[in-house]
Amino acid sequence: MDRPNIVFSMPDQLRHDFLSCYGADFIETPNIDALGQQGICYNQAYSEHPVCVPARASLLTGMNAIKNGVLSNGQYLRDDYQNCGLQTWPELLGEQGYYTVGTGKMHFFPWEKRFGFDHRIIAEDKLWGFIEDDYYHYLNAAGYSKTAFADLPEYHQNHMACISPLPWEYTCDHFVGRESTRWIEEYEGEAPFAMMIGFPGPHSPYDPAPEYAQFNLQDMPEPIGAEPDDTKLMRTAGRTRSTPSRKAWYAVQNDEPPTRETYLLQRAYYAGLIAQIDLEVGRIVEALAKKGVLDNTVIIFSSDHGDYLGDHGLSGKGSYYESACHVPMLVRHPALSSASISEDLVTLTDITATIVGLSGRPIPSYMDARPLPGLGLDEEKREYIFGALQKGWMLYDGEWKLCKYPSGAHLFNLHEDPCESHNRARDASCADIFHRLDAQLTHEVMRSTNEASFAGCISPTSNSSSRTFGRPGHGRTYPTPWNETYSD
Repeated sequence: MDRPNIVFSMPDQLRHDFLSCYGADFIETPNIDALGQQGICYNQAYSEHPVCVPARASLLTGMNAIKNGVLSNGQYLRDDYQNCGLQTWPELLGEQGYYTVGTGKMHFFPWEKRFGFDHRIIAEDKLWGFIEDDYYHYLNAAGYSKTAFADLPEYHQNHMACISPLPWEYTCDHFVGRESTRWIEEYEGEAPFAMMIGFPGPHSPYDPAPEYAQFNLQDMPEPIGAEPDDTKLMRTAGRTRSTPSRKAWYAVQNDEPPTRETYLLQRAYYAGLIAQIDLEVGRIVEALAKKGVLDNTVIIFSSDHGDYLGDHGLSGKGSYYESACHVPMLVRHPALSSASISEDLVTLTDITATIVGLSGRPIPSYMDARPLPGLGLDEEKREYIFGALQKGWMLYDGEWKLCKYPSGAHLFNLHEDPCESHNRARDASCADIFHRLDAQLTHEVMRSTNEASFAGCISPTSNSSSRTFGRPGHGRTYPTPWNETYSD
């Protein structure tokens, strides 16, 4: 177990409370649950950057979104990140002798780049219908299209909720699961392997195959009611950069807002997609067992963020409400013989430090990620979780959550108010709590902003007494590598 195989499965947009191991009584997810039954289930796992691209860019680098510069889906890592002294986790594991493979959705820019993976099998999302990836060619060879769902009237009528026009064996998540399983079965290399499996579901469109569209609407949990004064605070005030509308992005032709029934249908179909993914997870574990490598493989399961599904009157993600940022986190480790539940605060990006630590490599100092507790790695437990997006910041201490948005703040006590319906940001009795969390949040934002500027550092020392600096024509290194400003 000095260099175990690593399999990291990450469905897209999977909220934690739609898994039976997290208390959902309307769905059974036995294969996902089994990972925690043979390891650790983390109850307090959060995506610090609950939007697709920021979450994934932070996973690649182990750096928070302020430091790596990816705070929205319209940004990505600088092309010269290696000249900055940074490496992705696949690059770090490659130096440790691992063979690295990525299957499914990675959300890289450009989409076909490897960023250190030795091999990729690409299924870059259902909504990216014109990307000519491996899944695109697989469908075309069979006479199908990645964009067929957009031709269904119910897709527009139900705000992206529809039964897939594709047979189950041609659905995207099955393609990812099948190709991942096939790679495991066929791998004959002597090097340990690290595999990241990016399932495009249960992200919208909510389009389960017909045999999985069997969940009853009346069994679905009701969406949390909206507090309009709170959601107004999340809107950007004043002039903003022009961006394409959500309606144009998803090509939904419906001017009417979703209703309660719409959200319940979305939830039922979302559950169907989760059931499909649970099946694939089970087959991947079975393939590891048949290959004879399960007892030397660490399996990690999490998601980049959640999905509102109508909570607070919202669709999608992009804030620090629980349904958007509270994610599942399960780790199956062969050295752990029984199940345990952890209440430690952990983040999605902590997976990066965990993977690097499992490989035996020291964790670079530029990473904000820390190894997940309970796995025998050099761990330092968190006192709080800090998150940042282009339009919001968050600090959570395990009980109180402070969220700051362009037009105001949310302060929730999750022990007393798990549905986040009672904003106490202006409650005088909570002033001391607000200021304590705000001071910690400000510290993290300032630290991250300062460290984000490392590449522009002129010199690690003062130039006032430098003869070289005083001569005409003196130049400087740009970008300045991390370790010339901050030592490892």
